[in-house]
Amino acid sequence: QVRLVELGGGLVEPGGSLRLSCAVSRSVFGIDVMGWYRQAPGKQRELVANITDGGSTNYADSVKGRFEISRDRAENWLYLQMYSLKPEDTAVYYCYAYLGPMSQSWGQGTQVTVSS
Repeated sequence: QVRLVELGGGLVEPGGSLRLSCAVSRSVFGIDVMGWYRQAPGKQRELVANITDGGSTNYADSVKGRFEISRDRAENWLYLQMYSLKPEDTAVYYCYAYLGPMSQSWGQGTQVTVSS
């Protein structure tokens, strides 16, 4: 298991930018997949972006070209840089780590609200 703590949510105007950070309790080396999910009110949790241990990235179509996932291996952080935010990006964002079929971890979530 790994402990994850998200930071950086808040209120931002449409068109604005925000960076989410996820503090990881161990080295991100060897974690098969890390990612960000989000859940809007009344909707299912959905994948936003993920990154494999080898560095391959994957993005939801709705955020391609606007969001960027990255890791800081030296400091054990996972990031989600968000640009050109839209009201429909409003959701609770969760950090996620997959270490195998029997070992998955979630953070507590951080609220992102995009509104004028």
